[in-house]
Amino acid sequence: MSTELKDDSTANADSREQFSSEIVASNVYKSYGAGPFAKEVVVDCSFTIESNKLTVMIGPSGCGKSTLIQLIAGFETADSGSITLNGKPITGPGKDRLVLFQESALFPWMTTYDNIMYGPRARGEDTKESTDLAEFLLNKVGLEAFRDKYPQQLSGGMQRRAELARAMINKPEIMILDEPFRGLDNMSKELMWEYYANIYEEDRNTNFFVTTDIDEAIFLADRLLIMTNLPTSTRAVIEIDIPRPRTIEGVVNSPRANEIKKEVMTLLHEEAMKSFSGGSKAAADFLDAYSKRVD
Repeated sequence: MSTELKDDSTANADSREQFSSEIVASNVYKSYGAGPFAKEVVVDCSFTIESNKLTVMIGPSGCGKSTLIQLIAGFETADSGSITLNGKPITGPGKDRLVLFQESALFPWMTTYDNIMYGPRARGEDTKESTDLAEFLLNKVGLEAFRDKYPQQLSGGMQRRAELARAMINKPEIMILDEPFRGLDNMSKELMWEYYANIYEEDRNTNFFVTTDIDEAIFLADRLLIMTNLPTSTRAVIEIDIPRPRTIEGVVNSPRANEIKKEVMTLLHEEAMKSFSGGSKAAADFLDAYSKRVD
């Protein structure tokens, strides 16, 4: 039975499309409000989300990362500067970009399988190809035994896996994830890192992942964008040269991973201190959480 599953998974994985998509943000500026009430959120921000890589953005809580997601997704527009996809300006939402938000978006009246199949059915594409892919994804995220369960019958980690499968069945060119594992306990979170990393490694499409968790960022990323405090811009870019596939134990025991972690923590601590000096509670919480993790 395990051999059959392996063969089926390989066949489905080989048939999945791989997209070449690159996003470039150049001198992006975004503020909210007008006149004396205007609040700058993003200022002179430039970075590249390279094609077929997993780019992770990390920065102090409340620094403007979610605003950048809104801009990249096309839900909002920048006041100045540009964001392009394969050289063309992003002017609105598109099926080439799919966002997985922090909050669960599973329909409570639908089973796991029906939630995964929602996208294809909404597009009138309830085909054998779609159902085969749904079955493959159910198996890949370990939910084949829970196909007929409803969201309230699933654990938090299972719900996140179902949402990953529901997103992936739509085959977006670029997957955008906004702290998707934030509400999970540590054990469930680490399991989700491995599930997600394994799924990513199969197709290697462009992924953009936003987090405030340093361990999560280093475990997942091919390259890491470190952001300043509010208003945000790019502080540094670090290539994560840790071989794939990765395991939690392997990364924890990796001297290179620990070097990167210390470098990232130093940069983020400096940025959080700027917010803390201005009375930011988000920065205070950030400092409290990460100061306990310094070796």
